[in-house]
Amino acid sequence: MLSRDMADLRVFLAKRYEMDSQQNLHQRGRHEITLYDLNLTPSVAFIEDDKPTGMQLAEKAGFAPTPQITVLQWLKHGLEDIRPTETVNLPDGNSRFIVAESDGSSRFIIDGVRYDWPAPRIPVSVIRMLASVPANKEIFLVDPDRGELLQAEGTVLDLSLAGVENLVTKVPTWKLNVQGVVLTLNTPKVKVRQALELAGVDANQGWHIFLIVQGQDKREVTLDDEIDLTAPGIEKLRLTPKDVSNGEASAELLRQFRLLPNDEAYLDSTYPSWQAILENGRQWVILPQYALPSGYSEHFVSLAIEIPTTYPMQQIDMFYLFPAVAVLSGAMIPATEYREAIQGNSYQRWSRHRGGNSQWRPGIDNVMTHLALVESAVVKEVQP
Repeated sequence: MLSRDMADLRVFLAKRYEMDSQQNLHQRGRHEITLYDLNLTPSVAFIEDDKPTGMQLAEKAGFAPTPQITVLQWLKHGLEDIRPTETVNLPDGNSRFIVAESDGSSRFIIDGVRYDWPAPRIPVSVIRMLASVPANKEIFLVDPDRGELLQAEGTVLDLSLAGVENLVTKVPTWKLNVQGVVLTLNTPKVKVRQALELAGVDANQGWHIFLIVQGQDKREVTLDDEIDLTAPGIEKLRLTPKDVSNGEASAELLRQFRLLPNDEAYLDSTYPSWQAILENGRQWVILPQYALPSGYSEHFVSLAIEIPTTYPMQQIDMFYLFPAVAVLSGAMIPATEYREAIQGNSYQRWSRHRGGNSQWRPGIDNVMTHLALVESAVVKEVQP
């Protein structure tokens, strides 16, 4: 009787072992996978296969096995296309898959990693998730003509355009040009007073402060105004001293010859105290209070430019400063040795000429574009 009981026990244990083995084998082949749509909305599914095919994965996502279904394995760095008959080794741990109906793919690159996306458009928020872009970084589209363009979270990127969209990620910075001093800021908004102080300008000296944004009309701002730096291009703050009266009548502005209407309108709004001087048959535009960027021996100078009698067909060339300036670093400023007498003052001539891609264009170039070159020239000498 005992031997029979022992035999029955052995049979029971053998069957139990077989059942446990089959159950363990079944469990080893059952895998949890995460399936995503094109918005990266996740859904969890289970598949009883260590090496499912692309077709099996598509079926788990609810799609019929047709050639128009794209299955992408979402890897740590990039996406890998899984063909219908191609298998994936799930025990390797890569169990995230994007499944979508698609008849083609579009390509973009972010931080050097290529992604082939099964749709002609993709939200920036999806790109952020795909590439695991941290919250402290922004996504920028690299444009050959306009530079790096910030892509806001609500933006949808069009991948159907010619070429491959190239994206980079980085902690964002914003630039503001304050009277020739370019500030690099880590916040997109800054108070005017703070910007002046960062540029080394005494905010309490008394200024007319103008904000210049590309494509917009210039507007006067106050020290307490806040500047939004998210607009394309580099915003500029331009300063002119406020008129200070000591009880005496102000000197009458000299306007002894006329400029083009656009020139006069620009000077009236930007340099209200400008003068037009005729002297010894030569025409001079004088800006009595022209502010220089930090790094020079003078904060303000009188700036003169000569207007040819055949302007605008003939170019405006060079510019002149009084008093003569030097850079605080002690470096020599090239081509500034000559002095020109204007209204009895000895002006320092800056021999700067157009060349290459900056040739004079009659009908396009004018006093404003020449003053932009003046600004570039004086900034260049004190930039690190």
